[in-house]
Amino acid sequence: MKTFYLFISFCLLSSITTFAQINQKNRVIILTDIEADPDDTQSLVRLLLYSNQIDIKGIVATTSCWLQHRIAPESIERVIQAYGKVHPNLLKHEAGFPKPEALAALIKNGLPEYGMKGVGDGKNSEGSEWIIKVLEEKDDRPLWISVWGGVNTLAQSLDQIRKTKSKKEAQRLISKLRVYTISDQDDSGIWIRNNFPELFYIVSPGDYYGTATWTGINSYIKGIDNSSISNIWIAQNIQQNHGPLGAEYPDVAWGVEGDTPAFLSLIPNGLNEPEHPEWGAWGGRYELYKPDFSKTKKGSSIVKIAPETRAIWTNTDDNYTPYAPKEYGRSVKKDTITFKDNKVTLWRWREDFQNDFAARMDWCTQTYEEANHPPVPELTHSDRLTVKSGEAFSLDAFKSRDPDGDNLSYLWFHYPEESSYKEKIDLGAENVHIVNLRAPIVKKKETIHFILKLSDKGTPALSRYKRVIVTVLPK
Repeated sequence: MKTFYLFISFCLLSSITTFAQINQKNRVIILTDIEADPDDTQSLVRLLLYSNQIDIKGIVATTSCWLQHRIAPESIERVIQAYGKVHPNLLKHEAGFPKPEALAALIKNGLPEYGMKGVGDGKNSEGSEWIIKVLEEKDDRPLWISVWGGVNTLAQSLDQIRKTKSKKEAQRLISKLRVYTISDQDDSGIWIRNNFPELFYIVSPGDYYGTATWTGINSYIKGIDNSSISNIWIAQNIQQNHGPLGAEYPDVAWGVEGDTPAFLSLIPNGLNEPEHPEWGAWGGRYELYKPDFSKTKKGSSIVKIAPETRAIWTNTDDNYTPYAPKEYGRSVKKDTITFKDNKVTLWRWREDFQNDFAARMDWCTQTYEEANHPPVPELTHSDRLTVKSGEAFSLDAFKSRDPDGDNLSYLWFHYPEESSYKEKIDLGAENVHIVNLRAPIVKKKETIHFILKLSDKGTPALSRYKRVIVTVLPK
């Protein structure tokens, strides 16, 4: 009887989850220079494990500064074939994973030409035409272009839109685009930014990767636990004894999964808000401004940093003090070390998204009862509150639950970089489901972002979030 009720509960939860996903899925087209570096294949393995939560509209094989004269669509197909072998088991855990045949039909070719040599009249490709076709669909959702290599396929699409569409129609189509590029891996990135100044564009410009936000995914950070990006962790949790898809995950050559940040923030986890890069998320945090690179170390880069002529979404810093588990008393405490730089905005979530990846890899081979599934945070109030200066209020996630019946841990914290109110806010015992607060005394309207991190005690431990934005009005 217990098994029957577990089955019914799972079915109800799956239907609720599927309905939410349908309404929240972000559309994305991937541009990948797969085979320039094993990390594209690594990122593709992870992406396919979220293909029920992200609406993949195309996977385009492209060139880059590291792969200038060929493309490798056959490598995309190979990973999708491995996904097909675990597809039936993935469906035991969550609904909505697309059939492998449907994903294979989305593989498209860009031109095997480097950068701006592949842009202009007569340079259309299957990939550039596909981007336009998807843009023209009757779908109001933004279309994300997740760029793991060169961006000249998109540049060609934009060039054709500008040349073949009316000004009004071109503006309409381009307004639907959202671009996240892993730095500049050909010379068409700066061309796009200069020629399409209204285009939503996230990038750490140039190919000098030492200053890029996305490198937080694979940087070794002194003073924290880096084990989740170690080769041993990858072998144990991803590559070995996890079925055909894990077996396709290659060893690290340069840096693990350098392309993954280009889609991490599209995963619906309660924290990610893709339309707000200035809000912290799994893919990092970015601010909109015109950067000055006059003092940037140039290095021996292939794609040179060029003066930006417009504001772009780019690097910004977080000031972050991690929480550490405590053996006695309060279960967590703030660590004694604080970090501040742009990579912090991404690696601060690294243990969470690595655990999430490992759990989904378990789904490839394990039954529902054997595997872990993410908790479900639920507030007793709205996620948008308005209070007056000095007024008492509460944040409460009492209704939160876990589909596997695991014990839950709560952690509330103020994210000052997202807030207009920057001063420290003492939450008291922040590791409980409810925190009772008093609004600060303000002289003008202020916003305060509070984040709930809800974690289970399954293996691996999984986290989901709730963002509560409190508006404080002066009396």
